Amino acid sequence: MSKQKITFNVEVRERVGTGGAREARKNGGVPGVLYGGGQDPVAITLRRGEVQKAIETGHFLSSTATLIHKGEKQLVIPQAIQMHPVTDQPMHVDLFRVDANQKIKVEVAVHFKGEAVSPGLKKGGTLNVVRHAVELLVPAGHIPDFLEADVSTLEIGDNVKISDIALPTDAEPTITDRDFTIATIAGRSAKADSTEAAAEADAGEGEEKEED
Repeated sequence: MSKQKITFNVEVRERVGTGGAREARKNGGVPGVLYGGGQDPVAITLRRGEVQKAIETGHFLSSTATLIHKGEKQLVIPQAIQMHPVTDQPMHVDLFRVDANQKIKVEVAVHFKGEAVSPGLKKGGTLNVVRHAVELLVPAGHIPDFLEADVSTLEIGDNVKISDIALPTDAEPTITDRDFTIATIAGRSAKADSTEAAAEADAGEGEEKEED
């Protein structure tokens, strides 16, 4: 399923600094800053409802958004968001200007498939996720919705590495010096195995005594 598109209708803030930000919040907006793209930073006000809706998509910081100001559109990517520690309401947003073909660094979530049929999991193994997301270098206009890791054939002790995941042809992981692990199929702990072995040994000794 494709990501829900994020759109921000914004106004330029005449007042900057703490006073301007406070005024924006008082009027129901969320203060922010638009920067990057070789242009000067601009203080803006976003609509609180649109920011909240963007947060609820679950991919606020991992996808581009369309910024609209007086009918003009600009492709941006959210860089940071500050939330109120008590009310959990958005307090400030940083947006970065990008071009659709410009390569940017962004974290993309990893989804797993095949868990229901994985032989290792059927034998009591556990899916140990090492990385829930992978940072990619990818064109801003071609960020994948997610990466897919297939565990359907994995046994206990097997793992999924980044080389096992199909990436878009124009994307690459930012970590290039090693074939890093995404997840493993872990077995029972050594402690559990030793406890079971001890129990079996005790049972065996009891049977021998009964035979005597």
